[in-house]
Amino acid sequence: MSDAAAAEPDDSDARWALALTAIDVLEQAGNRIGGILVRARPGPVRDAWADALALVMPVRRVPASADAEALDGGLDLTATLAGGKPVQRAGILKDAAGQVLLVPMADLINPALAARLAGAIDEGGPPLVLFDEGDPADAERPRLPQALVDRLGVHINLNDVRLPMSALIAGEAPPPPLAMLAEPGALAEDAETALSVAAVQLGIASVRAPVLALRVARAHAAADERDALCAADMAAAAALVLGPRATRVPPPPEEAPPEQQEQPEPEPPEEPPPPPPPSDDTPGEDEQDQPEPPPIDPTELVLDAAQTALPPGLLDALAAGTISKAPKGQGSSGARQKSITSGRPAGVRPGMPARGARLALIETIKAAAPWQKIRPKREDGRLAIRTDDLRIRRFIARTESTTIFAVDASGSAAFARLAEAKGAVELLLAEAYVKRAEVALIAFRGSEAALVLPPTRSLPRAKKELAAMAGGGGTPIAAGLDMAMRVAMAERGRGRTPLVVVLTDGRANVGGGEGVTPQEAALQAARAFGATGLASVFIDCSPRPRPLGGELAQAMGARLVTLPRVDAQAVVNAVKAVMA
Repeated sequence: MSDAAAAEPDDSDARWALALTAIDVLEQAGNRIGGILVRARPGPVRDAWADALALVMPVRRVPASADAEALDGGLDLTATLAGGKPVQRAGILKDAAGQVLLVPMADLINPALAARLAGAIDEGGPPLVLFDEGDPADAERPRLPQALVDRLGVHINLNDVRLPMSALIAGEAPPPPLAMLAEPGALAEDAETALSVAAVQLGIASVRAPVLALRVARAHAAADERDALCAADMAAAAALVLGPRATRVPPPPEEAPPEQQEQPEPEPPEEPPPPPPPSDDTPGEDEQDQPEPPPIDPTELVLDAAQTALPPGLLDALAAGTISKAPKGQGSSGARQKSITSGRPAGVRPGMPARGARLALIETIKAAAPWQKIRPKREDGRLAIRTDDLRIRRFIARTESTTIFAVDASGSAAFARLAEAKGAVELLLAEAYVKRAEVALIAFRGSEAALVLPPTRSLPRAKKELAAMAGGGGTPIAAGLDMAMRVAMAERGRGRTPLVVVLTDGRANVGGGEGVTPQEAALQAARAFGATGLASVFIDCSPRPRPLGGELAQAMGARLVTLPRVDAQAVVNAVKAVMA
């Protein structure tokens, strides 16, 4: 271990204590807080936490491969065929009354199961504990649906927690440090307002968060056999609910302007009055009343506690500008599309097994079984199956993606832009084989735009074409956007997911027609591009960004990124932020 690593503070004890506190809160609140999301890779720390949970509450495991029928119950096929009438069997939700449902590998559950679990929380079903085992550093990892994550009140993170074996014994926890939980002395005033204001300052958009935080605070107080909320309850709610959901660091408190800062101090009198004679009734210095400490601001208390549980890497992500909304249904490997032939299983639907569709045999039999008693019996004794009983399997396939660079190759700064664009293309191509992505490059200068590099994932070909690309001349932004739109639409027609990255300063001086300026022509082309719904990034590389770039980006429906100093890695980071 290096000296730097040894010098870093280890908060494992605090995080472990907070994780055990979450169990006490769940025991008191039950389904009122939905449950707990545990981000933890498999290992002894997670197993010890699960053992501690099992000591307090009965646990029933639910496989990530379960479906809605397994939760709600469904047709008992054997009993139905034997009796000739529908016979239902109980599901997990009904049998798990008074238990905790634990879902391992929850990051791999299908959307249908996630939707049913979210509905079970709203219906007052058993509390949930979900294990998110994905690697936080992997941008391609599957993610839990936000609708389900939002309903789980408590979020804890056990990744990178290192504890001695004595601490891994269930129930043995170090006391929470004061930095994590405040001293339970002072009563909390106006808890609802403090939690709501703190949620806003932490960038939490969900209105469920402060409501769940208040329930967690009350459950924490109930676990300590207290009726009134104290500072420790507020701090625990902030660390368990608000901190892990934060999307930004709260702003520092504004300092009150000093009053009468510039006024001169009054001059002392020439002869100060003599001190009064000592009296027996005059209290001594030790007996004088000490000034009372200032009252604790509940909002500041909540924010301080929440910052102890901020998501890992939040500060780095904010600095890199990677926290943003991605285009719907789109990832770095392309958009997800429904399929009947291949991909990830996504349930079944009525239909004919034709054109490559696969028959769902068991579901077909279940659909036909309840009607066997009233249907004409076959001479061979087989089931009477009709066309409307047939079920076919559905799949979700991920399409391949194409990143299209439209680079302004005009003007005196063309060489810098082109060099960095070439570097960005080469960096993205290095990952093309893994992410099934292709890269294309359009250069616009003079009076036209040209497809310098057609969509490819071949790095040698890309380097050859990029080396021969020249720059200089006017700035025909309209031509560049039109060319980018045509290439992107062609890629969409191939079944791929295009992303257009425009690199320019936004100032057009070539294009247009009679009565139309080049800038107006560029704006018209941007509006036409925006009408297609194509995902795009507009990188304004002017030394001093002007409104022109923002207007074009808004018309395109693109994410605006300002990079006065164009850097290949910065361009790649901006692209990945949109595609993540």
